[in-house]
Amino acid sequence: MVTEAKPESRFGLKAIIFDFDGLIMDTESPWYHAFKDIYQEHGVELSLELWCKNVGTTFDEFNPYVYLETSIQKPLDHGYIKQLSHEKYAVYLGEAKLLPGVLHLLEAAKSRGLRIGLASSSTRDWVHKYLKQQGIFSYFDVIHTADDVKRVKPDPELYTLTLEKLGVAAGEALVFEDSPNGLKAAKAAGIRCVIVPNDVTRNLEFIAHDLRVASLDEIDLGAF
Repeated sequence: MVTEAKPESRFGLKAIIFDFDGLIMDTESPWYHAFKDIYQEHGVELSLELWCKNVGTTFDEFNPYVYLETSIQKPLDHGYIKQLSHEKYAVYLGEAKLLPGVLHLLEAAKSRGLRIGLASSSTRDWVHKYLKQQGIFSYFDVIHTADDVKRVKPDPELYTLTLEKLGVAAGEALVFEDSPNGLKAAKAAGIRCVIVPNDVTRNLEFIAHDLRVASLDEIDLGAF
């Protein structure tokens, strides 16, 4: 039996690592619009610039509950606001689909024999739920989330752990990210990083990325 040889990377690429929110699915824009609506209902404007401080990380940099409470100068029922945000989020998310190029890139990586990892600052339940809904869970050799580390992005811990479990060196991997916090984490781990901004992050400043594309459809793994 003759088997087809798998194409080799020109630069020793052995693994690719995905972020999740805003890269595989646009789960970020609906959160912004949900909270923007809630803010407007309280007479406060929520700028995209301010909201983006927590994109790809936790609420430590910008807590939308505390900020709104401070803005209106009276206490809020955080539980109610959280419930309301989830209701609005579900409406904005609608029938969420994979972003362009995701499935093609996963299949291309598999055909080349590359290891595939995922490193997300979101929770394990959140990430696993959507990966399974979209039928792509089995593509990933390694999945790490906020539940697996002490510090999420922009700290590099998620990426260093993922590299370790994938069994590759930083120079043998390539990361795909949509946020500055994710980029900082990847570069701090010493990994090349391709930026794929979404509607929320498109106008943010990305420093020291290796490549920027509008969509994963533009990625040719043979170039790496």
